[in-house]
Amino acid sequence: MNKFRLTLYVTGHTPRSEKGIRNLQRICAEELQGTYEMTVIDVLEQPQLAEDQKILATPTLVKELPPPLRRVIGDLSDTEKVLLGLDIAALGGAKERKGK
Repeated sequence: MNKFRLTLYVTGHTPRSEKGIRNLQRICAEELQGTYEMTVIDVLEQPQLAEDQKILATPTLVKELPPPLRRVIGDLSDTEKVLLGLDIAALGGAKERKGK
């Protein structure tokens, strides 16, 4: 299986940013089970990276690998929408939840 490369863009250490980070960590632990590489970029500290990726809102999650590139904007609290937005809803955990 390919490893997922995920980048989460946040703005500072706000409650919304922290919630997005926690939700992404939870989703990765439950759904991707070690098949991911996650990077968190604070756009206040690295504005050029955000500009290069045309990040207009935060938190924004970008799935760089495997293709195609996908983006999800928001605090990532709805796991199903995040998986669907990243085009990874067909993985084992999502299938198990749907069958319950």
